[in-house]
Amino acid sequence: MIQTVRNPRTGERDYTFEPADGARIAATCERLRRGQAAWAEATPPARAAVLQRGKAALQARRDEIVAALFCDTGRMRETLLEFDGVCRAIDRWCDWAPPWLAPQSPVATTVPFLQVAAQDVAYPLVGVISPWNFPLLLSLIDAIPALLAGSAVVIKPSEVTPRFIEPVRQAIAAVPELDAVLAYEAGAGATGEALIGAVDTVCFTGSVATGRKVAEAAASAFIPAFLELGGKDPALVLADADVERTSAALVWGSMSNAGQACQSIERVYVQAPLFNTLVESLAERLSSLRFCTGTDPAAGELAPVIAASQAGILQAHLDDAVAKGAKVVCGGRIENIGGGLWCQPTLLTRVDHSMLVMTEETFGPILPVMAFGEEEEGIGLANDSRFGLSAAVFSSDRARARAVAARLQVGAVSINDSTLTAVMHEGEKQAFKLSGMGGSRMGRVSLRRFVRRKALLENTELAWDPWWYHQA
Repeated sequence: MIQTVRNPRTGERDYTFEPADGARIAATCERLRRGQAAWAEATPPARAAVLQRGKAALQARRDEIVAALFCDTGRMRETLLEFDGVCRAIDRWCDWAPPWLAPQSPVATTVPFLQVAAQDVAYPLVGVISPWNFPLLLSLIDAIPALLAGSAVVIKPSEVTPRFIEPVRQAIAAVPELDAVLAYEAGAGATGEALIGAVDTVCFTGSVATGRKVAEAAASAFIPAFLELGGKDPALVLADADVERTSAALVWGSMSNAGQACQSIERVYVQAPLFNTLVESLAERLSSLRFCTGTDPAAGELAPVIAASQAGILQAHLDDAVAKGAKVVCGGRIENIGGGLWCQPTLLTRVDHSMLVMTEETFGPILPVMAFGEEEEGIGLANDSRFGLSAAVFSSDRARARAVAARLQVGAVSINDSTLTAVMHEGEKQAFKLSGMGGSRMGRVSLRRFVRRKALLENTELAWDPWWYHQA
């Protein structure tokens, strides 16, 4: 059945695609498995060389891919950063893979005549189910290390943002060795279900609700699942923090991509002596932000709401907060501009944990700010969440900031900055609580998610003096 796709800038359904059914997924996966055998036999440097040719093919179609992503998401500033970020990610993993995946020589054991060697065996076929907020980057953030580890990969991006698939497919087709082990298939939930049943491990990025379904399906298929799910990232601002530095970082961390990022700052706790001053600074900065309604990335800062369903969630969070006593310092409305939905950069005070905006993932440009007294109270508020993706701490005392960061129940903490996981990928981290499960997708260790370790145990004593039985 043909599926239509909404343009986030116009509201029009101006694109169609045919979702891949179970038969197509099965055929694609069978083709990729055939290609994977030779791919796994290649050395990590050889696979890295193919990925570099793949990067060149993407760069050759840069304009087409960027144009498609712009239609998918309605934003240009972040699209340019996204494309360039993918190219840097390919370089980074290609540098990491050869030494990290190099064969290991046998080593002696505590038994004098026994030695052990290790062999990495790649999962033959990895499935990736990726979301709509960064369609290209999040479709490849797991695929690149999986390919370098020796796996083949099939990717199902979100049905909300499928336009970029075709120009990316054309780039992949330009590199036959890559085309043999990497494929994109468009579709919605049914396509994802079929994919999970046809692969050897699955990587999913998205909501907690869908992540549960993916985990259950993977468990039923007895395959590993790596999940990066929702976030409700807190920022903890101590009384000695630098106000201007802090407010600038918080605005960037909460408003970039119009707040449509899992690592966005979604709640701020400010120690009481600094509260009024910081709120004033935040209000001034947020009020200066403009909608980027054109194609010039320098002509505004805020993108539209990509998924129409998300606008309903934003409105529900705003309505709930106001009904329970929150004060709208600035913003507070969703506007229809030319058919697209745009959420004003919004600052809320008088908030508490009875409100959805403080407890559920908002995924939009809404920043609630709450005061606290002693440091212990602030830490307790930050940890009072079912999410545990990342956080931020601000203090002019770096030792104090690190001590507070160590007590936050999250996988990564930005200190005197925010959302640093979006720009720095060397730090190994894992999600806490309902924000995900599985190995880190950051750092060199991310490559090892896609291999199983085989031990080769060898008796090196060839003389006939067996130790396991006494011979007659």
